[in-house]
Amino acid sequence: MLPRERCDFSAIVDRPPLKLPGQARLVFWTIVNLEVWDIGKPMARQVLAPPTGQTQIPDVPNWSWHEYGMRVGVWRFFDLFKRHTIRPTLAINARVCEDYARVADQAKADRWEFMGHSYQQGPIHSEPDQKAMIARSLDVIERFTNKRPVGWLGPGLTETLETPDLLAAAGIKYIGDWVYDDEPSTIRTANGPLVTLPYTMELNDIPMMAVQHHESDYLLKRTIDQFDRLYAEGAERAKILSLAIHPYLSGQPHRIKYLEAIYDYARRFDGVLYWTGEEILNWYLKSAA
Repeated sequence: MLPRERCDFSAIVDRPPLKLPGQARLVFWTIVNLEVWDIGKPMARQVLAPPTGQTQIPDVPNWSWHEYGMRVGVWRFFDLFKRHTIRPTLAINARVCEDYARVADQAKADRWEFMGHSYQQGPIHSEPDQKAMIARSLDVIERFTNKRPVGWLGPGLTETLETPDLLAAAGIKYIGDWVYDDEPSTIRTANGPLVTLPYTMELNDIPMMAVQHHESDYLLKRTIDQFDRLYAEGAERAKILSLAIHPYLSGQPHRIKYLEAIYDYARRFDGVLYWTGEEILNWYLKSAA
């Protein structure tokens, strides 16, 4: 099915407003992305362009840039979220549980929500057997955490036209790839309904820092601007603010203080809930019933 066949167009002003418990205004949904970049393949991102304009394999400098995030940057995230007693959603390549078990163990110990994010980093379109990859990813995570993920985020938000059907058949309940709304929605699949949660490309350090090359403090400025507007609108209808971060970017020493400042700012406001994707899903399903 094409996307329009899966969901009807819906203007937000034509829907009954969703309400959060306890007169809350806003859900702050934090998504940490942990990936495995296979040294035998082209890297998912490049901070250093190849000198001749031709990527060579192995791409050691860009692999090392990502590796810094796992060795150092992510531990700054763990400290931050412990300090604020926040449980992020972890969009995790299942192979992280094998190659970076120390990092995955810490996320498990801190009770982060594990969300499927392919087996290793690479576009869905290049998977020779997408159904098998999805099953392998969910199986590995379930063995590691003793809980099967209910959420999924495609690597680079990539999907083929059949991906929602395969995910629903595998037991996935929500996805983050459809960044088209402030609110959750339900789409049709060949295997039952699938909920979309409002993940983000606007408050995401990949496009902001790795693609657009903004200064380190720009994530703070844009997130505060987004927060202020959604918080104000939340007086009339529930809003969800999503923030997507990667340890090799926001975990860098020159950026981490701006990430910390985002949560220091948000904590000044009443009526803000810090939920995982699964908690948002459960609230939405009850609200829509």
